[in-house]
Amino acid sequence: MNLQGAVAVVTGASRGIGNAVAEELGRAGAKVVINYSGSQEPAEELAERINQTGGGGEAVAIQADVSDPNDAQRLIDQTVEQYGRVDILVNNAGINVDKPMKKMEVEDWDKVIQLDLNGCFYTVHAALPHMLEQELGSIVNMSSYIGEAGNVAQANYSAAKAGLLGFTKTAALELAQSNITVNAVCPGFIETDMTDAIPDDVKEKITKTIPMGRFGQPQDIANAVRFCIENEYMTGATLDINGGVYMRT
Repeated sequence: MNLQGAVAVVTGASRGIGNAVAEELGRAGAKVVINYSGSQEPAEELAERINQTGGGGEAVAIQADVSDPNDAQRLIDQTVEQYGRVDILVNNAGINVDKPMKKMEVEDWDKVIQLDLNGCFYTVHAALPHMLEQELGSIVNMSSYIGEAGNVAQANYSAAKAGLLGFTKTAALELAQSNITVNAVCPGFIETDMTDAIPDDVKEKITKTIPMGRFGQPQDIANAVRFCIENEYMTGATLDINGGVYMRT
């Protein structure tokens, strides 16, 4: 897919990985919808930055909580109203509520599954009629190496991210004949707000398990997402961007 002039929706794009993905697509000339739930100011700052950067890209920030199917539908509807179509959907919105299973409440489980897994289905469900009509589209789902390997105190998060991998493969099989690619990216430990909350001593232990000896950067994931979009013959694939940590599990 040629990103110049393509319309891309990036969920959870106000900060971290989503922010880097949206900015990368904007640099490539895409019209980017920066979705946010509560972080309006950073989302609008990112949109302004993309609009002022050369390369032909433009952006608008749209508030929607994609864990709500009505909000997810509104996000896509407003995208089509703004730009006339939707070509790319990057499902990046997600949260984690980490607790051992013996302490995990039903609400902790439901909250993570609802956003990290169900939110992906809601946005795809809303965008799919437009992509099918166009017979063109690219969907990239942000999973995690935790969804492949599991992790202590992350039963809800790992289940959601593993579910995204199964969803990605099924969607890829169903949509291939319509020229719609569906791929997943599995980041490892990336320097974001989420990992900033990890205590320094724990970070040091984690770093020792990573063969490359460091955390990744959001731009590493943005590059992988762009690759997924631009490679028209790749579908149902999972890109592991984790510094080799998955080999150690």
